[in-house]
Amino acid sequence: MPSTPYPSMCCKPEDDYMKEVNWAAILYVNRNPVLWAIQLTIAIISLVQALLLLFLQYKGNLLQQICTIYFFLELLNTVPFVLTIFWEPLRNLFIPVFLNCWLAKNLLQNLFNDLHRVMQKPHSALSQQLMILLCTVLCLIFTSWMGIHHLERGDNHGMPLFHALYFTIVTFSTVGYGDIHVDIWPSQLFILFMIAAALVVLPIQLERLAYLLIERQKQGGTYSQHRAESGKHVVVCATVLQYDLITDFLNEFYAHNLLHGHFVVLVSPCELDNALRALLQVPLWANRVIYIQGSVLKDQDLIRCRINIAQACFILSPRNVMDRSEADQQTILRTWSVKDFAPNVALYVQILKPENKFHVQFADHVVCEDEFKYALLANNCLCPGTSTFVTLLIHTSRGQEGSDSHSQWQRTYGRCSGNEVYHIKLGDSRFFVEYEGKSFTYASFHAHKKYGVSLIGIQKLDENANIQLNPGPRHIMRATDTCFYLNITKEENSAFILRHPREEREKEKPDTSKSSNYVPPDNGGLTRVESAIASVGTLALELHHMGGKVSSPTHSAAASPVDSRDSYMTPEGRESAGGRGSLEMATTSGMDRNHLMPPAGEEGGGGGGISITIGGGSSTDDTNGFLVPTGAQRGRRPSIMPVLETMSSDPEDEQPRDMKPLHAQKQVDVVDTEDVQLWDEEDPDQLLASMSGVRMWTKGEPPSLPYIGYTPALCHLLAKPKKICCLELDKPCEHCSYRHAAEYNWPNNNIIIAAEYAALAMINFVVPLRAHWRPKHTLKPIVILLEKRPDTTFLDCILSFPMVYYMIGTIENYDDVLRAGILQADTVVVVDKESSKLADEDYMADANQIVAVQTLFKLFPHVSIITELTHPSNMRFMQFRAKDVYALKMADKQKKERQKGSNIAYMFRLPFSAGNVFSASMLDTLLYQSYVKNYMISFTRLLLGIDQAPGSGYLCELRITAEDMWIRTFGRLYQKLCSTTHEIPIGVYRTHSQSDNKSELSVTIEDDDNSSLGQSEERKEIASIIRMKMKKLDLPAEEYDSEVSDKRNKLSYVLINPSFELKLEMDDIIFIIKPAGGPKTPSPMPPRRKFSSRRKPKKSEPRAEPQGSNVDTKL
Repeated sequence: MPSTPYPSMCCKPEDDYMKEVNWAAILYVNRNPVLWAIQLTIAIISLVQALLLLFLQYKGNLLQQICTIYFFLELLNTVPFVLTIFWEPLRNLFIPVFLNCWLAKNLLQNLFNDLHRVMQKPHSALSQQLMILLCTVLCLIFTSWMGIHHLERGDNHGMPLFHALYFTIVTFSTVGYGDIHVDIWPSQLFILFMIAAALVVLPIQLERLAYLLIERQKQGGTYSQHRAESGKHVVVCATVLQYDLITDFLNEFYAHNLLHGHFVVLVSPCELDNALRALLQVPLWANRVIYIQGSVLKDQDLIRCRINIAQACFILSPRNVMDRSEADQQTILRTWSVKDFAPNVALYVQILKPENKFHVQFADHVVCEDEFKYALLANNCLCPGTSTFVTLLIHTSRGQEGSDSHSQWQRTYGRCSGNEVYHIKLGDSRFFVEYEGKSFTYASFHAHKKYGVSLIGIQKLDENANIQLNPGPRHIMRATDTCFYLNITKEENSAFILRHPREEREKEKPDTSKSSNYVPPDNGGLTRVESAIASVGTLALELHHMGGKVSSPTHSAAASPVDSRDSYMTPEGRESAGGRGSLEMATTSGMDRNHLMPPAGEEGGGGGGISITIGGGSSTDDTNGFLVPTGAQRGRRPSIMPVLETMSSDPEDEQPRDMKPLHAQKQVDVVDTEDVQLWDEEDPDQLLASMSGVRMWTKGEPPSLPYIGYTPALCHLLAKPKKICCLELDKPCEHCSYRHAAEYNWPNNNIIIAAEYAALAMINFVVPLRAHWRPKHTLKPIVILLEKRPDTTFLDCILSFPMVYYMIGTIENYDDVLRAGILQADTVVVVDKESSKLADEDYMADANQIVAVQTLFKLFPHVSIITELTHPSNMRFMQFRAKDVYALKMADKQKKERQKGSNIAYMFRLPFSAGNVFSASMLDTLLYQSYVKNYMISFTRLLLGIDQAPGSGYLCELRITAEDMWIRTFGRLYQKLCSTTHEIPIGVYRTHSQSDNKSELSVTIEDDDNSSLGQSEERKEIASIIRMKMKKLDLPAEEYDSEVSDKRNKLSYVLINPSFELKLEMDDIIFIIKPAGGPKTPSPMPPRRKFSSRRKPKKSEPRAEPQGSNVDTKL
């Protein structure tokens, strides 16, 4: 059998396989004498320098300094040259001078260290490590290159210089093509050694580099000087960068088109969590947001964020902390540090407690969370939905939320939520320029009628002029006034589409009023007289119903009717009806420029023609001074007075009177609020004084200021402050023997606010409820339920307020809430607890409040509960019912709106839309919006009553009753208020019952998780427990109503600046801004509340019943 041949390589002789090495070519080289002299000189200098440094750096351990790789390389490359001086044959000895590259690398590393030390760049470790890694790789390649090239001289053929470099690169890259290889064993051994060295050295360098990269990623980068100088950026400082906090800031900040080119630099001493780190890697934010881990107390970190050339610096307080005072202290130090380092940077500071606000009063904009929070909760007690109204107002939205919904209320609610506050100078505005020289109320009404914008305030050009909300009709608009208005978008971005295009057509017609009474045919062929009539409010409709042309009594009544939308007085009509000239006709009564006067006595038919006098006509034959068309007494809808262009500057001048006042106006007439004596005070001496007619209430500023920087407000006060012992509700003293709220027999239902401790900022809850413009008979008692006993500073602040008490207890204790008067209360406010911030899970901080409020919701369903939460996302647990299908649909709606990018996706949650839940984090956007709208903080403080400016109005409420439904639309109500009490309506709080919305709610809302039988058994058990507690406390058991309130089946929401044609519904609550001063006509305030059926005043009480106590004051 033939044998299989081996490969040809294996068949080579051993002599051919192991080539002979030419050692002489490896050990000796042909060195030129001149080159030898140069190398010798350099070697001697290097050796002397190394020995000198060794001597200078001697620290007692010579062996440790000698046994280093760099000293060994120094000796290897210098000592052989020195030996060649004494033995000439050694001058051609090969010395590996290419190993000096490692010494050069070490010197370069030391040079960079010294350079960074001189230039003071402590954050260049990453760049230095990158340089070291690069030098190490280059040294390895250079050493291998030179070594292979020299060792291959031992082969008779050798290896060219370029081939040696090629072989080195291919070998280190692990490719190994094999087209070039080494043939002698010294070269092969050298390659093995270099590969082993690379496997040891490179991983060490890569590990150091990876560590620095991780640390750099944790610490963030540095905002480059070039980018800072070429672009704009803002700095955001916070102790902890939370996901919700940063997303809210970014969404609100970049919601404005002008800020899309800005960069945001986040500075925090804490590391980013995984969720926030992933957020900042999203392309939307990756190129806009830079994170820097550091402290603004360090100058190095302030330099890294280029704070000196930043547009603004936002300093945010950590909200989820146990000690709010400590959080404010950190904020104060950060503010001082930034102000010291960059004094010209605009500061936007968020502070938690108002007593710390004066430390940062030098900042450009300051938002105190507790001030706004308590003021907002107080307004929410009287005007439901105020928290929702303000939250939607200060959030940026395009009004697209709910646009694809099948539910009408969601579409309307979502569209109105897009309204925000904007400003423009009147002389530059198309909305308001035509109202220059007109009164403020006239401009507000007609701008809303014509463009759908609501003018709510102005600011004069005068130096240090304050914003004035609804300055009233006596303010005449000037071209230099800054107008503040509510609209979906600002005027510059608005499409000018008139609500009533007919007005624009009339405006474009030629003015022929001076020469002729004829009006062009576009006006229906009417004379100038009819044009004037058509402009005088809804009286025009009445006149057209009774006849055609006034100049022709025989004209048919079938003339073109006037649209109700055009029945309001237009600017052109007002000019024509202004009373210039004496246009007279035969008349049975007259009309002057201020009054619409009813006829003297005719009833029934409308015989002859209707005639009026425009101009100097005087009223006759009518004691009331009003003209009402014939037939109005036969059931026709009442007319609304026109809004006057101007008002007499003399406040004593007689103003127009309204013959059809609102129901609330008539209720106010029942009680003269200025003459109501103090009632229901527990001090017997005060009771005797009140019976004797001594005035015991006064108006003034609180005598005790709670903290530095507090702005005193005018409010109702006691002429003589109470004793401290009388403040505690359930503790009898020598002045008072009452043990619970029911014994006080208050005329109005009380308000309970439950908190962990008495914060000084709580004075901002009391003051709005005791504001000077609120009638005395509408004031509600305030019971402050505290877990910790208040200090004397807080008690001194509330001594002078009438009907304000405190009590020690918790809402978890049934006895405490019963003594606090929850059966007589109509509102309970639950304030967030600081101790709950210690929860292991961040979002569990609200667990205590949620469960406690749910218990109150089940035990006392008649009470309206307003709850403050730490996290807005937890509002879905408020008044939770597992079978509430409609609430589950709202949860899906929230998810869809969030996917669409809405900033307020939670707006459709039923507790939020009804104003039953509030989170202080919702106020954060107020600070963010101040960067674009620098007036937002001042505006909101005036709106909530925290500040009071001269000539500025205040937020109030008005309930629409069945008697007021003749008004029909929001636009007619706007005219009604502007023409009588000069109030500006800005929103509507609407409540739908299940029966009113069968198509939307009939199959959605369930009363409880249990069946009807199980629910009934549960209610009986609850009633049994509560009545047993009441018997123990000596409370009448019949006061507890065990029936489930119909509030559970109601849906409430807020409409900001609704449309002119919005139909009013019964029980609508209107947000209005009352003027600071106005006519003597009583303003439509909510009347007094009747005693609840649950409250039966004891006949044995020696109390004088306050005047007007039987008037309904239900809000």
